[in-house]
Amino acid sequence: MSVRYEELIGTAVLGIDTLWGGDVMCPSGTGRFIADSWFSDEPLPPAYTHPAAARVRETGGVGAKQPDREALSAYLGAVDVRGAINALAGADSGYLANLALCLQVMWDLAMELLGGGEPIPYERCVLASTGAPPAPSQPAGKRERVAGLLAARGHPSRNSGELLAAVDAWRRERLVPMASVRALGDAFIARYDRLSAVNLVPYLPHELHEVPRANIRFLPIEGAWFSGSMNYLGRARRADGTPEYEATYEINASLEISVPEFEQLVSHEVVPGHVTTFAWLQNLYVRGRAGFEATVLTMNTRGAALSEGIANNAILMAHGVTEADQLPDEDLRIGLLLALLQDDAKNQSSYLTWKEGAPEAEVASVLRQDYLVTEERARKLSGAWGRHPLLGRMYLPAYRAGTELVADLRRRYPADRILPVLYGCSGLVDVATVTEALE
Repeated sequence: MSVRYEELIGTAVLGIDTLWGGDVMCPSGTGRFIADSWFSDEPLPPAYTHPAAARVRETGGVGAKQPDREALSAYLGAVDVRGAINALAGADSGYLANLALCLQVMWDLAMELLGGGEPIPYERCVLASTGAPPAPSQPAGKRERVAGLLAARGHPSRNSGELLAAVDAWRRERLVPMASVRALGDAFIARYDRLSAVNLVPYLPHELHEVPRANIRFLPIEGAWFSGSMNYLGRARRADGTPEYEATYEINASLEISVPEFEQLVSHEVVPGHVTTFAWLQNLYVRGRAGFEATVLTMNTRGAALSEGIANNAILMAHGVTEADQLPDEDLRIGLLLALLQDDAKNQSSYLTWKEGAPEAEVASVLRQDYLVTEERARKLSGAWGRHPLLGRMYLPAYRAGTELVADLRRRYPADRILPVLYGCSGLVDVATVTEALE
């Protein structure tokens, strides 16, 4: 290819990110969107630096209530985003080809919003980001396990309404005080870093053992449309030029979450979940063991689906087990099952909204009653998330898809085989290529 490899990837990813109003250099999740990281020290391509790009970001891109068509036209006239995506589709790497496939769908969804393209079938969106066609969630098994555990904790239930009331009562008794979220976060981070050192790190190459797995700060924020945002920055350097592997986690101050659910959240977002995953990928890149694509991690892709699967299984990996029932504490088992039901709810919100055309209020009621989420989560998952023209069709189904795949792989393969592959030690993989890497 005549265009530099890094610039081609950067143009494709940051071009789509800019088109949708994202800013990869923003330290906050309120400004980031598709491109989740840029920590390579490579110069940003014109897809980000061109003067027209700043205007598109400023006006919110194609997702704005009133897109600035003049700014978008100027940007696309200056930066060949579609050409970069098409060139990326011809890469020898299965990971990059799948990335291009997802970026192409995001491009077509953008054109749909601008009125310049045919409506994109829901099935195509889900197949692109998960590698499988859409399907409704099946919460019955997890609900039964939650009901049994709650009954043992003094919250029996005889029907669906009583089960929801039991979950609400259990949560109220264990609510995280937001004024203490940083201290509680620090305590759980320390715990899961220790657990990871015992049950996960020994199975990975020695060079990764000393990489900081949880260099993160918790930042409560007000009024965000998300429950939380892990922002892997990775741009700070020590005196010797090596990375500090730093990140932040913005947590919505209005979030209603129990301490056991928060414990699961820490394992998911921090260690050995997202922060650990990204830090190890950054170290692999610095040592020349991973390509540039490992530094430009993306949402709404098959790679993101695998990343969410790793994060949702992180609590089990840290404890060295494969099933929720093997966790050492009943409250923690409940917390994990409720977190998994919430990800089933994300998939169901997407399915009901885009496959069946259900109204927002109906979707919110289903998520609350059948998936036992809080009212706050039901509103956001059925509204801001579920009805978003991109996130609702591509990202919400990715959580469940990745979680079920990683859980299945961990049951089938021993830790010394599956863990290095999941964390990128055999090259970057996604939900469609990880099994091939194992075999």
